Amino acid sequence: MTPGFLTGGLAVPHGFFTRQGGVSTGAYAALNCSLSGQDDPDAVRRNRAACAGVLGAESVLGLVQVHGVAVADARTPWTDATRPTADALVTNRPGQAIGVLTADCAPVLFADLRAGVVGAAHAGWRGAVAGVLEATIEAMESLGAIRENVAAVVGPCIGQASYEVGPDLRDEVLARGAADARFFGPGRREDRWQFDLAGYCVARLAATGIGRADALWQDTLAQEERFFSHRRRTLAGGGPLGHQLSAIAIPLAGPG
Repeated sequence: MTPGFLTGGLAVPHGFFTRQGGVSTGAYAALNCSLSGQDDPDAVRRNRAACAGVLGAESVLGLVQVHGVAVADARTPWTDATRPTADALVTNRPGQAIGVLTADCAPVLFADLRAGVVGAAHAGWRGAVAGVLEATIEAMESLGAIRENVAAVVGPCIGQASYEVGPDLRDEVLARGAADARFFGPGRREDRWQFDLAGYCVARLAATGIGRADALWQDTLAQEERFFSHRRRTLAGGGPLGHQLSAIAIPLAGPG
């Protein structure tokens, strides 16, 4: 079993894992890493352990994600049963992998190679608008990161062509700034728009003054064999849903 993953050039062990290469079956096939679904817990543990192995770690610390802006300090490990409620986590502890789960929301991995500080954030549109990305950078700074040295990459998420949204989402985004209208394209139906979640996250990251803000520009809904997708599941009428893991670690030998 070899987990499939993409990388973003962050110069530390990291991976935006796909749904390929795991041991889960059925609707969860194959690399489902969610601790909260109805998949076989043993299969999920094996999947997560395989991902950790890719990063040279024994385990991946995760969260109970709630589309908020709280950031957990992962310098002291927790267990799967005691994982905190938050949507981002940071650490400067070598050898410890940290990660977030997504199935259309944007996973964002952060690294300051010089300071040896990494972060991971789950950025659905609500969290992104509320400031989870900025909060992650601030938490990294509290561990010694220098903003100008931080690189951040937005991983696979629902693409603009696939993400039809209504006026409630658009109104909340534009309430922060009218210039953000540039992330909305014409919808296919009246009173609907196509939202560029990845582009919005990259812009929010760039505005913080970090050294690099980029994205992989991979559409989770459009690539069924490669990614789980909440919107795809919804359009199909519901049913079980797997989640892919995005994770990052500081190597035991230290950065550099």
